[in-house]
Amino acid sequence: MNQNWYHTQDHWLARLFLGAIFTLLIFLPKVSSAQTSETQLIKSYKAETDPARKLMRQMALAEYYVEHNLYLADSLQEVILEKSRSFPDSIQFSALFFSARVARLQGNNEEYSQKILACQPFLTKINSDDVRFKVYRHLGYYHSSVLETETAEFYLEMALKIAEKNRSTPKLAEVNSYIALNFMQENAKDSALYFAGKAIQYARRTGNKAMLAEAFNIQAEIYDFFGQVELSVAKNLISLQLVEEVQNTYLMAKFSREIGRSQTAILNLNDAQKYFQQSFRYAERIRDYRQMGLALTNLAQVYLKRKQYDLAMENAQQSIRYLTRLNDVNGLGETHNIIGLILMEEKDYDLAVNNFNKALIYYESTNNREKIAGVYHNVGTVFQKQKKYLNALNYLNRSIEIREKFGAKNQIYHTYRVIAEVYKEINNSDKALKYMEMYLDYLDSNTTVQAATKIAELSESYRSEQRERLITSQTDSIERAKQRQYVAQKELENSDLRNNLQTYIIIAFLIIAVLAGIIIFYRWNQTKIKQERKEAEMSQTLLRAQMNPHFVFNAMSVIQSYIYENDIENSTKFLVNFSRLMRLILENSPKEFIPIRTEVEILRKYLETQKLRFEDRFQFFIETEDDLTDEFAIIPPMITQPFIENSIEHGQLHTIEGGFIRIRFAKEKGMLNITIEDNGIGRDSSKRNKKSSAHKSMAMEITRERIDNLNSKYRTDGFMRVEDYDKEKKTGTRVLIALPYNVETTLVN
Repeated sequence: MNQNWYHTQDHWLARLFLGAIFTLLIFLPKVSSAQTSETQLIKSYKAETDPARKLMRQMALAEYYVEHNLYLADSLQEVILEKSRSFPDSIQFSALFFSARVARLQGNNEEYSQKILACQPFLTKINSDDVRFKVYRHLGYYHSSVLETETAEFYLEMALKIAEKNRSTPKLAEVNSYIALNFMQENAKDSALYFAGKAIQYARRTGNKAMLAEAFNIQAEIYDFFGQVELSVAKNLISLQLVEEVQNTYLMAKFSREIGRSQTAILNLNDAQKYFQQSFRYAERIRDYRQMGLALTNLAQVYLKRKQYDLAMENAQQSIRYLTRLNDVNGLGETHNIIGLILMEEKDYDLAVNNFNKALIYYESTNNREKIAGVYHNVGTVFQKQKKYLNALNYLNRSIEIREKFGAKNQIYHTYRVIAEVYKEINNSDKALKYMEMYLDYLDSNTTVQAATKIAELSESYRSEQRERLITSQTDSIERAKQRQYVAQKELENSDLRNNLQTYIIIAFLIIAVLAGIIIFYRWNQTKIKQERKEAEMSQTLLRAQMNPHFVFNAMSVIQSYIYENDIENSTKFLVNFSRLMRLILENSPKEFIPIRTEVEILRKYLETQKLRFEDRFQFFIETEDDLTDEFAIIPPMITQPFIENSIEHGQLHTIEGGFIRIRFAKEKGMLNITIEDNGIGRDSSKRNKKSSAHKSMAMEITRERIDNLNSKYRTDGFMRVEDYDKEKKTGTRVLIALPYNVETTLVN
């Protein structure tokens, strides 16, 4: 009768609880999940006490700063790198790779290359496809940037194989983009565009708008390199729209600046200025001083083309202050090149050449041959204006030689025009005519005017779309406001009727919720007490089972025999191992879980003690995957010890020639898999000993019960299986145990 009453009560409570939840869903607003904030990350970092986990939390904070405050990310990366040196290889690599990424974002190519090259030794230290992919991909980018394209191709092919093996679309998108850039450096336009197109296809599949935007940006860079400015702008406008949707400020600054550079190339200076100023504001928002400096350099070029030399020089000097602090040698080379052009227009030729020489020094330090060719062109132009014609021709021809091997060939034609002017001034009409014809052939085939028109149309279309999106958004907001106003008016009309009803409902709900809470808490508390009692009983049973009296007595006998034989060394060694083992067992048996490293230490001490007892007549091996210790995996205490004891005591390993026992811990499909193997006499021979069978049966029953409790608690499919090691001879034993995979709760994932 009581059971029926409790069953009825449970059914009524369940209906009541569901009704309460339904009411809450009606009356309470929906709460969206909050994103990890800077304050939460700092609080989490300060609260952490474990050194390894504290460093990991600091790295998580630094990753947050990469998108929100690049200056702080740069400040943290050296601190993290220094701290990581005392930690395992996986943490050292993560810190070094993060530091290299920040150096690249800051434009410090020298530091970036040093740190990426320093990542190479980790290829043999860490067995991870993810590590290998990152290192190969960045080594490919580094060698491509210094025009070592064959070496770059080798590393990028290695990265591509890993991405294909893993079937990872983000990795495939990333590596195909950099293969495209490497073909661009080789002036292989068709191949470059083919791989850029593949990168875009893979990026679309990821659903990651920032990744898709970067893939389009690579395609834009290739079009720009080969002189197709209108296509470059079209792709970059797509990129900019995508990152605006996800509010990636770093990429918004980058793409705005690149669109501005294309606008400058076709002398659309008003739009160019707007994009550069927009880029500066975005960069300033995240304290990205490199992009702020580059935007100022680009603005200096706009003012130069408008012949506003004072404003041009002011922006260039401010840029140098930013870029010098970051050691961005390519950015400094570009800025000094602009300053040289400003001084050349002001007819201060000596200072102009001085700045061009500074630009050459910076570019030569990174082997940036395309930019070196551009500076040679400018130096040759200065000498032409100074009427130093031999020097002019020397530098102009060197510019052509470099561009014929490296860089964008469409830039050569501007040099042809200056050479034609030089030959005209020295009255060499034939050569002047030859180079002028080469220049005019380029003008005839060039679509700069058409490109300017198309770009203007694209820019206007982009601005129109922005306005339309804004108007649509405002219209939707107005419509929603009207709907809210209408609903509020209707609610106000019915408020008198509803107020009393709502009050009664709320009071009734509160009373029911309190009563339900009291009943649920009471039953939960009773269940918890029963569970704790059961676990305590199991713990004691386990302790008694694990501390087999025969093992203790045998251990004492061994110590006694060592003492009688006056064998101080072995008796001391045995006592130290045995006492440490006893302490570990007594300290950890009552716990539900212990770190896997502690479990391994208990097993090692136990097996070393047994080896001393049996005078080293068997060997043992304990294998643990690195991921288990790196991720701070935990395990029920001494769950394997009864089976190891069975292997030694009842498998009679000491009587077998070459006897061994092997224990393996591994993570597989979200489970902790344990394998215990020995080459003892086997289960059939062991069954003849009744005492042995009874003890093994009890150990197996206890272990099965522990696994069943874990399966019930964590809703997993753990198991224990025993089989013969040698199935033909029916010798040896293999025990397979699968447990829920857990880590310490305070860990950073």
